[in-house]
Amino acid sequence: MHTDTEILEDPLPRINLSTSDDIRREMAKVYRETRFNKILPNNGSKLVYMLTNILKAYEVTEIEKRLVDLEKAHLKRDA
Repeated sequence: MHTDTEILEDPLPRINLSTSDDIRREMAKVYRETRFNKILPNNGSKLVYMLTNILKAYEVTEIEKRLVDLEKAHLKRDA
């Protein structure tokens, strides 16, 4: 069976967004690229919007992890 679907390699390098600082640096990069007309302002706005949401999700995950650790430590102390 032959299909016309072609799998394309992603031409863009992967961006590390594993820490809040990584996300902040990517936002700053988008800002600079927008400011110097390397990308259109509406595209820059969309990218920063997505990065802001990624940052919020990262922060919530980190807070949740810390809360679980604190709860475990509190339960251990009371046991």
